[in-house]
Amino acid sequence: MSTSSMRAVVQHGFGGPEVLRVAEVARPVPLPTEVLVRVHAAGINPVDWKTRDGSGMAGVLGEPPFTLGWDVSGVVAEVGFGVTTLKVGDEVYGMPWFPRAAGGYAEYVTAPARQFARKPATVSHEQAAAVPLAALTAWQALVDAADVRPGQRVLIHAAAGGVGHLAVQFAKHLGAYVIGTASSARHEWLTALGADEVVDYTAVRFEDAVQDVDVVIDLVGDAHDNTSTRSLDLLRPGGLLVAIPGAGPELAEAALAKGVRSTTFLVEPEGPALTRIAELIDAGRVRVEVEEVFPLEQAAAAHTRGETGRTRGKLVLRVIA
Repeated sequence: MSTSSMRAVVQHGFGGPEVLRVAEVARPVPLPTEVLVRVHAAGINPVDWKTRDGSGMAGVLGEPPFTLGWDVSGVVAEVGFGVTTLKVGDEVYGMPWFPRAAGGYAEYVTAPARQFARKPATVSHEQAAAVPLAALTAWQALVDAADVRPGQRVLIHAAAGGVGHLAVQFAKHLGAYVIGTASSARHEWLTALGADEVVDYTAVRFEDAVQDVDVVIDLVGDAHDNTSTRSLDLLRPGGLLVAIPGAGPELAEAALAKGVRSTTFLVEPEGPALTRIAELIDAGRVRVEVEEVFPLEQAAAAHTRGETGRTRGKLVLRVIA
Protein backbone atom coordinates (compact mmCIF):
# COMPACT_ATOMS: atom_id res chain seq x y z
CA MET A 1 0.00 0.00 0.00
CA SER A 2 1.37 3.42 -0.94
CA THR A 3 1.77 6.33 1.45
CA SER A 4 -1.11 8.07 -0.33
CA SER A 5 -3.64 5.31 0.35
CA MET A 6 -5.12 3.50 3.35
CA ARG A 7 -7.53 0.75 4.35
CA ALA A 8 -11.08 1.78 5.16
CA VAL A 9 -14.49 0.16 5.57
CA VAL A 10 -16.56 1.43 2.65
CA GLN A 11 -20.22 0.86 1.83
CA HIS A 12 -21.49 1.37 -1.70
CA GLY A 13 -25.17 1.07 -0.86
CA PHE A 14 -27.60 1.04 2.05
CA GLY A 15 -28.48 -2.27 3.63
CA GLY A 16 -27.49 -4.86 6.20
CA PRO A 17 -24.05 -5.45 7.70
CA GLU A 18 -22.94 -7.24 4.53
CA VAL A 19 -22.58 -3.87 2.72
CA LEU A 20 -19.54 -3.06 4.89
CA ARG A 21 -16.34 -4.03 3.07
CA VAL A 22 -12.68 -3.14 3.50
CA ALA A 23 -11.17 -1.32 0.52
CA GLU A 24 -8.10 0.73 -0.34
CA VAL A 25 -8.94 4.44 -0.59
CA ALA A 26 -7.08 7.73 -0.75
CA ARG A 27 -5.52 8.91 2.49
CA PRO A 28 -6.85 12.32 3.59
CA VAL A 29 -4.58 15.36 3.84
CA PRO A 30 -4.98 17.84 6.70
CA LEU A 31 -6.04 21.37 5.81
CA PRO A 32 -4.96 24.40 7.86
CA THR A 33 -6.01 24.00 11.55
CA GLU A 34 -6.52 20.26 11.00
CA VAL A 35 -4.55 17.20 12.11
CA LEU A 36 -4.07 13.83 10.43
CA VAL A 37 -4.61 11.07 13.00
CA ARG A 38 -3.44 7.50 12.50
CA VAL A 39 -6.38 5.58 13.92
CA HIS A 40 -5.56 2.71 16.27
CA ALA A 41 -9.18 1.94 17.20
CA ALA A 42 -12.66 3.11 16.26
CA GLY A 43 -15.75 2.95 18.44
CA ILE A 44 -19.09 1.63 17.20
CA ASN A 45 -22.39 3.33 18.04
CA PRO A 46 -26.07 2.74 17.23
CA VAL A 47 -26.01 5.74 14.90
CA ASP A 48 -23.50 3.78 12.79
CA TRP A 49 -25.79 0.89 11.92
CA LYS A 50 -28.81 3.17 11.62
CA THR A 51 -26.88 5.25 9.07
CA ARG A 52 -25.65 2.12 7.31
CA ASP A 53 -29.21 0.95 6.64
CA GLY A 54 -30.38 4.33 5.32
CA SER A 55 -31.82 5.92 8.47
CA GLY A 56 -29.77 7.65 11.17
CA MET A 57 -27.47 10.31 9.71
CA ALA A 58 -27.76 9.01 6.15
CA GLY A 59 -29.51 12.22 5.12
CA VAL A 60 -26.50 14.22 6.29
CA LEU A 61 -23.90 11.93 4.72
CA GLY A 62 -25.77 11.69 1.43
CA GLU A 63 -25.72 8.71 -0.89
CA PRO A 64 -23.01 6.01 -0.63
CA PRO A 65 -20.19 5.36 -1.08
CA PHE A 66 -19.02 6.56 2.33
CA THR A 67 -17.18 5.36 5.41
CA LEU A 68 -18.92 5.22 8.77
CA GLY A 69 -17.51 5.97 12.19
CA TRP A 70 -17.15 8.98 14.47
CA ASP A 71 -15.28 7.60 17.51
CA VAL A 72 -11.51 7.35 17.09
CA SER A 73 -8.39 6.97 19.19
CA GLY A 74 -4.93 7.19 17.67
CA VAL A 75 -1.75 9.19 17.19
CA VAL A 76 -1.26 12.52 15.44
CA ALA A 77 0.68 11.79 12.24
CA GLU A 78 0.71 15.26 10.69
CA VAL A 79 -0.43 18.76 11.61
CA GLY A 80 -1.78 21.40 9.28
CA PHE A 81 -0.79 25.05 9.23
CA GLY A 82 -1.92 26.97 12.30
CA VAL A 83 -2.30 24.04 14.70
CA THR A 84 -0.99 24.98 18.16
CA THR A 85 -2.79 22.56 20.52
CA LEU A 86 -1.34 19.27 19.26
CA LYS A 87 1.89 17.97 17.76
CA VAL A 88 3.03 14.90 15.82
CA GLY A 89 3.19 11.89 18.14
CA ASP A 90 0.45 12.99 20.55
CA GLU A 91 -2.02 10.27 21.50
CA VAL A 92 -5.50 11.67 20.97
CA TYR A 93 -9.15 10.69 20.93
CA GLY A 94 -12.20 12.43 19.58
CA MET A 95 -15.57 12.48 17.81
CA PRO A 96 -14.67 14.52 14.73
CA TRP A 97 -17.16 16.25 12.44
CA PHE A 98 -20.35 14.72 13.89
CA PRO A 99 -22.95 14.58 12.38
CA ARG A 100 -21.07 15.10 9.10
CA ALA A 101 -18.93 12.27 7.74
CA ALA A 102 -15.72 11.62 9.67
CA GLY A 103 -14.74 8.23 8.20
CA GLY A 104 -13.63 6.72 11.49
CA TYR A 105 -13.57 3.12 10.23
CA ALA A 106 -10.24 3.77 8.53
CA GLU A 107 -6.51 3.91 9.14
CA TYR A 108 -6.42 7.73 9.03
CA VAL A 109 -8.83 10.60 9.63
CA THR A 110 -8.46 14.37 9.40
CA ALA A 111 -10.38 16.96 11.43
CA PRO A 112 -9.92 20.28 13.19
CA ALA A 113 -7.34 19.89 15.96
CA ARG A 114 -9.71 21.30 18.57
CA GLN A 115 -12.21 18.50 17.99
CA PHE A 116 -9.66 16.13 19.57
CA ALA A 117 -8.21 15.89 23.06
CA ARG A 118 -5.30 13.99 24.52
CA LYS A 119 -6.24 10.38 25.12
CA PRO A 120 -6.69 9.24 28.74
CA ALA A 121 -3.24 7.97 29.69
CA THR A 122 -4.47 5.07 31.81
CA VAL A 123 -6.47 3.24 29.14
CA SER A 124 -5.75 1.53 25.82
CA HIS A 125 -6.66 2.93 22.43
CA GLU A 126 -9.49 0.36 22.27
CA GLN A 127 -10.94 1.66 25.52
CA ALA A 128 -10.41 5.30 24.56
CA ALA A 129 -12.15 4.77 21.21
CA ALA A 130 -15.26 3.66 23.08
CA VAL A 131 -15.52 6.96 24.91
CA PRO A 132 -16.07 10.10 22.76
CA LEU A 133 -19.57 9.91 21.26
CA ALA A 134 -21.13 8.11 24.22
CA ALA A 135 -19.36 10.20 26.84
CA LEU A 136 -20.00 13.53 25.13
CA THR A 137 -23.67 12.60 24.73
CA ALA A 138 -23.98 11.80 28.42
CA TRP A 139 -21.90 14.80 29.55
CA GLN A 140 -23.62 17.40 27.39
CA ALA A 141 -27.08 16.05 28.26
CA LEU A 142 -26.42 16.15 32.00
CA VAL A 143 -24.25 19.26 32.24
CA ASP A 144 -25.38 21.51 29.40
CA ALA A 145 -28.98 20.49 28.71
CA ALA A 146 -30.10 19.53 32.23
CA ASP A 147 -27.65 21.46 34.45
CA VAL A 148 -27.78 18.64 37.00
CA ARG A 149 -27.07 19.76 40.57
CA PRO A 150 -26.12 17.88 43.75
CA GLY A 151 -29.08 16.20 45.41
CA GLN A 152 -31.26 16.03 42.33
CA ARG A 153 -32.90 12.74 41.37
CA VAL A 154 -31.85 11.62 37.87
CA LEU A 155 -33.40 8.70 36.00
CA ILE A 156 -31.41 7.18 33.11
CA HIS A 157 -33.19 4.84 30.72
CA ALA A 158 -31.06 2.12 29.06
CA ALA A 159 -28.50 2.63 31.79
CA ALA A 160 -26.39 -0.38 30.79
CA GLY A 161 -25.69 0.80 27.26
CA GLY A 162 -22.78 2.76 25.85
CA VAL A 163 -24.19 6.18 26.73
CA GLY A 164 -26.14 4.96 29.75
CA HIS A 165 -23.30 3.47 31.78
CA LEU A 166 -21.29 6.68 31.36
CA ALA A 167 -24.33 8.82 32.21
CA VAL A 168 -24.72 6.89 35.47
CA GLN A 169 -21.13 7.70 36.42
CA PHE A 170 -21.29 11.35 35.35
CA ALA A 171 -24.57 11.92 37.20
CA LYS A 172 -23.04 10.41 40.33
CA HIS A 173 -19.96 12.61 39.88
CA LEU A 174 -22.28 15.64 39.72
CA GLY A 175 -23.79 14.66 43.07
CA ALA A 176 -27.14 13.32 41.88
CA TYR A 177 -29.20 10.47 43.26
CA VAL A 178 -29.03 8.11 40.27
CA ILE A 179 -31.73 5.68 39.14
CA GLY A 180 -31.31 3.47 36.09
CA THR A 181 -33.50 1.13 34.09
CA ALA A 182 -31.92 -2.12 32.91
CA SER A 183 -32.49 -5.86 32.87
CA SER A 184 -31.78 -7.66 36.12
CA ALA A 185 -28.51 -9.14 34.81
CA ARG A 186 -27.01 -5.62 34.74
CA HIS A 187 -28.10 -4.45 38.20
CA GLU A 188 -25.03 -5.47 40.20
CA TRP A 189 -22.70 -3.91 37.64
CA LEU A 190 -24.65 -0.64 37.51
CA THR A 191 -24.71 -0.44 41.29
CA ALA A 192 -20.93 -0.80 41.26
CA LEU A 193 -20.77 2.10 38.78
CA GLY A 194 -22.69 4.31 41.19
CA ALA A 195 -26.41 3.79 40.58
CA ASP A 196 -28.44 4.24 43.77
CA GLU A 197 -31.42 2.32 42.39
CA VAL A 198 -31.87 0.09 39.35
CA VAL A 199 -35.30 -0.85 37.99
CA ASP A 200 -35.84 -4.01 35.96
CA TYR A 201 -37.98 -2.68 33.13
CA THR A 202 -38.76 -6.26 32.02
CA ALA A 203 -40.44 -7.07 35.35
CA VAL A 204 -42.20 -3.82 36.30
CA ARG A 205 -43.50 -0.66 34.66
CA PHE A 206 -40.89 1.91 35.59
CA GLU A 207 -43.56 4.52 36.44
CA ASP A 208 -44.83 2.13 39.12
CA ALA A 209 -41.35 1.95 40.70
CA VAL A 210 -40.05 5.52 40.39
CA GLN A 211 -41.51 8.94 41.16
CA ASP A 212 -40.41 12.50 42.01
CA VAL A 213 -37.57 12.73 39.50
CA ASP A 214 -35.89 16.02 38.59
CA VAL A 215 -34.28 14.88 35.32
CA VAL A 216 -34.92 11.97 32.96
CA ILE A 217 -32.21 11.08 30.45
CA ASP A 218 -34.18 9.02 27.94
CA LEU A 219 -31.99 6.89 25.68
CA VAL A 220 -34.91 4.77 24.45
CA GLY A 221 -37.64 7.06 23.08
CA ASP A 222 -41.31 6.68 22.32
CA ALA A 223 -40.65 4.18 19.53
CA HIS A 224 -40.27 1.57 22.28
CA ASP A 225 -43.37 1.35 24.47
CA ASN A 226 -43.87 5.12 24.67
CA THR A 227 -40.92 5.46 27.04
CA SER A 228 -40.59 9.23 26.65
CA THR A 229 -44.27 10.01 27.13
CA ARG A 230 -44.58 7.68 30.10
CA SER A 231 -41.53 9.30 31.68
CA LEU A 232 -43.29 12.67 31.88
CA ASP A 233 -45.41 11.32 34.71
CA LEU A 234 -42.33 10.68 36.86
CA LEU A 235 -41.11 14.26 36.84
CA ARG A 236 -41.54 16.74 39.64
CA PRO A 237 -43.17 20.08 38.65
CA GLY A 238 -40.70 21.90 36.42
CA GLY A 239 -38.62 18.75 35.89
CA LEU A 240 -36.89 18.04 32.60
CA LEU A 241 -36.96 15.14 30.13
CA VAL A 242 -33.96 15.04 27.79
CA ALA A 243 -34.99 12.94 24.77
CA ILE A 244 -31.75 11.71 23.22
CA PRO A 245 -33.31 9.83 20.27
CA GLY A 246 -35.26 12.99 19.49
CA ALA A 247 -38.98 13.63 19.68
CA GLY A 248 -41.70 15.52 17.90
CA PRO A 249 -43.62 18.60 19.05
CA GLU A 250 -46.27 16.35 20.58
CA LEU A 251 -43.93 15.44 23.43
CA ALA A 252 -43.19 19.08 24.21
CA GLU A 253 -46.92 19.83 24.22
CA ALA A 254 -47.62 16.87 26.53
CA ALA A 255 -44.85 18.02 28.87
CA LEU A 256 -46.23 21.56 28.99
CA ALA A 257 -49.70 20.23 29.83
CA LYS A 258 -48.24 18.34 32.79
CA GLY A 259 -46.23 21.28 34.11
CA VAL A 260 -42.86 19.79 33.18
CA ARG A 261 -40.33 20.36 30.38
CA SER A 262 -38.84 18.32 27.56
CA THR A 263 -36.02 18.95 25.13
CA THR A 264 -34.49 17.12 22.22
CA PHE A 265 -30.73 16.77 22.02
CA LEU A 266 -27.91 16.01 19.61
CA VAL A 267 -24.29 15.65 20.66
CA GLU A 268 -21.58 17.99 19.30
CA PRO A 269 -17.79 17.62 19.00
CA GLU A 270 -16.15 19.24 22.02
CA GLY A 271 -12.45 18.93 22.76
CA PRO A 272 -12.51 20.68 26.17
CA ALA A 273 -15.20 18.33 27.49
CA LEU A 274 -13.15 15.34 26.31
CA THR A 275 -10.20 16.73 28.24
CA ARG A 276 -12.30 16.87 31.41
CA ILE A 277 -13.63 13.35 30.77
CA ALA A 278 -10.08 12.06 30.28
CA GLU A 279 -9.15 13.57 33.65
CA LEU A 280 -12.04 11.71 35.32
CA ILE A 281 -10.99 8.44 33.67
CA ASP A 282 -7.35 8.86 34.66
CA ALA A 283 -8.39 9.69 38.22
CA GLY A 284 -10.37 6.45 38.43
CA ARG A 285 -13.67 8.30 38.81
CA VAL A 286 -15.11 6.98 35.54
CA ARG A 287 -14.53 3.76 33.68
CA VAL A 288 -15.66 2.68 30.24
CA GLU A 289 -16.92 -0.81 29.49
CA VAL A 290 -15.81 -2.47 26.24
CA GLU A 291 -17.67 -5.70 25.70
CA GLU A 292 -15.85 -6.86 22.57
CA VAL A 293 -13.12 -5.73 20.16
CA PHE A 294 -13.29 -6.73 16.48
CA PRO A 295 -10.61 -6.36 13.78
CA LEU A 296 -11.41 -3.78 11.10
CA GLU A 297 -12.13 -6.56 8.61
CA GLN A 298 -14.97 -7.78 10.85
CA ALA A 299 -16.93 -4.53 10.90
CA ALA A 300 -19.99 -6.38 9.57
CA ALA A 301 -19.84 -8.88 12.43
CA ALA A 302 -19.50 -6.02 14.90
CA HIS A 303 -22.64 -4.38 13.52
CA THR A 304 -24.51 -7.66 13.70
CA ARG A 305 -23.50 -7.97 17.34
CA GLY A 306 -24.46 -4.38 18.14
CA GLU A 307 -27.88 -4.61 16.56
CA THR A 308 -28.93 -7.26 19.07
CA GLY A 309 -29.36 -4.40 21.54
CA ARG A 310 -27.91 -6.49 24.34
CA THR A 311 -24.37 -5.25 24.64
CA ARG A 312 -22.92 -4.15 27.96
CA GLY A 313 -21.11 -0.91 27.26
CA LYS A 314 -19.43 -0.56 23.86
CA LEU A 315 -18.11 -2.44 20.83
CA VAL A 316 -14.85 -1.36 19.18
CA LEU A 317 -12.91 -1.96 15.95
CA ARG A 318 -9.15 -2.50 16.21
CA VAL A 319 -7.69 -0.71 13.19
CA ILE A 320 -3.99 -1.25 13.88
CA ALA A 321 -3.19 -4.75 15.16
